[in-house]
Amino acid sequence: MLLPSTYYHIYNHANGDDNLFREERNYPFFLEKYRYYIDPIADTIAWCLMPNHFHLLVRIKDVEDLVKTFPKFGTLEKFGEGATLENLSGSEKEKQLSFLLSKQFSNLFSSYTQAFNKVYQRKGSLFLKNFKRKAIHNDAYLQRLILYIHLNPVKHGFTTEITGWLHSSYSEFWEKQTALASQLFGDKDQVEKIHFEKQSYFKEYTAIENHLLT
Repeated sequence: MLLPSTYYHIYNHANGDDNLFREERNYPFFLEKYRYYIDPIADTIAWCLMPNHFHLLVRIKDVEDLVKTFPKFGTLEKFGEGATLENLSGSEKEKQLSFLLSKQFSNLFSSYTQAFNKVYQRKGSLFLKNFKRKAIHNDAYLQRLILYIHLNPVKHGFTTEITGWLHSSYSEFWEKQTALASQLFGDKDQVEKIHFEKQSYFKEYTAIENHLLT
């Protein structure tokens, strides 16, 4: 379930052994689609796109902002003429909001898949059917999740340095999320320091894992 005024970790993986992003131009194309479908309903705090999966940290907008952006969030025809969010019961309101919010993500994945399939002459689903979502309710978890998202390419061996992966929000995180970053990490130097400390852990873990596999 997705609900307004709530942080969520959103993630998904390619279907089977395929990749979501086969070449560099796929990444900006996905982000263009993402901005069209998701910016109206959520503020994106952190993100990372990798060849076969992605991670997002978003905060779903308040109900008032959703209604301003999309009239359909305020007028609910399926509940009868004149139905609005305000006159629905709590559970009905949550279900309808969650459905509409989830639909935006589904539309994003469907639109990208259709374009991807056309370019690469493939058929069928590109993403796993149900994208994962996990609500985040405290600052400690938010900080860990931001680090996890930004360092995921290091964790999976796509790069050895956090600055070497261009398809994440790390390079713009401080400038775009200054207030939240200050709340969670401190100043800009602390943001970088904590990220690089965690990077050392992932690099050491990956080196040990690779040694055990050889």
